[in-house]
Amino acid sequence: MTAVNAPVSGASRFPLRMAVFGVLAAGVVLVLVERGYRELEVQLAGVILRVVTSSGVYVAGNRESVYFGLSGDTPFGLRMTPECSSVFLLLPLLLVTAALLWFRPQNARRLFFSLGISAIAVILVNQLRILTIVGLVNGLGTDEGYYWGHTLLGSLVSVIGGAISLVLFVWLSTRKTKAEKRAAA
Repeated sequence: MTAVNAPVSGASRFPLRMAVFGVLAAGVVLVLVERGYRELEVQLAGVILRVVTSSGVYVAGNRESVYFGLSGDTPFGLRMTPECSSVFLLLPLLLVTAALLWFRPQNARRLFFSLGISAIAVILVNQLRILTIVGLVNGLGTDEGYYWGHTLLGSLVSVIGGAISLVLFVWLSTRKTKAEKRAAA
């Protein structure tokens, strides 16, 4: 038995093109509203820090900053710059989704599911990076903790987490379901 790809008719190309355009437009919108997105990321970091620490947390969303350790001797603030945002980790996922939608439109549902799961993973990885910085600043002090937390371990968390998210996306979007495996057999 051989599988042949049927040509996509003109009528079914329109939804395909709109889906690809929508994913690419989402990437453009993320870049354009990146500052507001960072504010949301900082707010989320504040919520998480309030749960895991009792040392006092203040979020200045309009300055993309979160302050912690307010009840101690050495309060510290982190300002999220564009390079620290998960927006730029989400863009490759959106581009890969658009490309796969273009070449494999029959997998659209699976691709959007994979994109959603991987996007959540990327956002959580960025929050883990912030928690790593906070933990090391609290444990090692301001200078050494920030250096190790931001420059070394934080970057490692971002790179490894981003890679895992991309692998997760590819795995989820290309694996075959049990029904597809049975049909192929």
